[in-house]
Amino acid sequence: MNQLKDKLRAIPAIDQLLTLAVQDEFLAKLPRPFLVSIFRETTTALRAGLQAGKAPDTSPTALLASAARLAQSAAQPSLRRVVNATGVVLHTNLGRAPLSKRALALLNVAAAHYSTLEYNLATGERGTRYAHVADKLAKLCGAEDSLVVNNNAAAVLLALNTIANGREIIVSRGQLVEIGGSFRVPDVIEQSGALMVEVGTTNKTHLYDYERAINPNTAGILKVHTSNYRILGFTAQPDDAALVDLAHRHGIPIIEDLGSGTLLPIQYGDLQEPTIKERLEAGVDLVTFSGDKLLGASQAGVIVGGKQWIDGMKKHPLLRALRIDKLSLAALEGALLDYLLGDPCADIPVQRMLSTTHNLVDKANTLADKLHTLQNTGWTISVQPIDSQAGGGSLPGVDLPSWGISITSPIKSAVQLEKALRLGPTPIITRIVQNHILIDVRCLLEGDQDILYEAFFAIEKGVQH
Repeated sequence: MNQLKDKLRAIPAIDQLLTLAVQDEFLAKLPRPFLVSIFRETTTALRAGLQAGKAPDTSPTALLASAARLAQSAAQPSLRRVVNATGVVLHTNLGRAPLSKRALALLNVAAAHYSTLEYNLATGERGTRYAHVADKLAKLCGAEDSLVVNNNAAAVLLALNTIANGREIIVSRGQLVEIGGSFRVPDVIEQSGALMVEVGTTNKTHLYDYERAINPNTAGILKVHTSNYRILGFTAQPDDAALVDLAHRHGIPIIEDLGSGTLLPIQYGDLQEPTIKERLEAGVDLVTFSGDKLLGASQAGVIVGGKQWIDGMKKHPLLRALRIDKLSLAALEGALLDYLLGDPCADIPVQRMLSTTHNLVDKANTLADKLHTLQNTGWTISVQPIDSQAGGGSLPGVDLPSWGISITSPIKSAVQLEKALRLGPTPIITRIVQNHILIDVRCLLEGDQDILYEAFFAIEKGVQH
């Protein structure tokens, strides 16, 4: 017991460590309050180790080294760049859609300078932030009006609260979607104040199911695009024209939550993602969708459709709580300009990744060639066809033909290699398939191949562990 007390007393005081830190090039540059917190954390961990029966080095030199490692870790941003080698284009955990050059340029201007966010240059008076994208969305979607909020769940919430608060909203049981993070459409409806009326069954909902449910307290019909799953086999949903005619005969709107809405036609096999313009042309009164999925822009919830409905949302006090920020708005405007003025399949990364097929094998071969000298030390590297996924609740069940490289290491198992890549200076997120690391080249951006090359050779040399 006395030995433990002596060891605890031997731990240098914070003031002593602060004095010694002046001699350390890295620690000397840190603000004193930050350094004090680091030293306290370091000495607390040391005391806990001693009390647990361990024998850590309590010398000032060892403590300074431990503090420097802790400070470097604490100073590292948590939100960091990663290399997406999974092949999942809209990887929710990795930030979904990377932005186009035009969107980045507008975002940087809005971030670094004052802007016309809510200022009308023509009149010299206060303007509205929503005007920056309203005309562009009207042109691209064929909509009377539009509104943008911070995400699609907020868009649905605002639309339902404005139109159906305290009244009934009809929705098919087969469309009661749950999205990522156990976030469910019925919960959004409940929070909106609307009274959800379920009709039909999981696999079949008929026009007469909707017709029977309509009554004087019905505020509208909600359609939810099942963008993250498919119901196949013995199924049925009413014809669009018939459902629109039914709703409009009763003077109620149809609101459709597209989830991952697209401006461009996307079809793989028998699965086709409906475009926003197609849904409005079919007679849907309001369409909501995400900005950072198939659209390829920033996080946003977009509402397009009839002016009579959107006018009410613009005056709603809830809009203030859900409004889009200036950086997301700038990036969204940039992406919309890409659709209007450029070639979105080339300019917008998500669209480029989804439409690319011809050069994927070349990218895989180029990467394999850069890594080929690893084979001299026992690594195996092979180029092979693989399947990618759209992700982000888009194109459910669709495999996108892709190419990648399969890698094994003589010094690390697949699990160890995946961890080393994930914990490297620039994290690389991969897949493990049959005890091989799989690098899908579909989502690799400019500079990513160099990062991969450096990471693998650092692991070979033992620099990473």
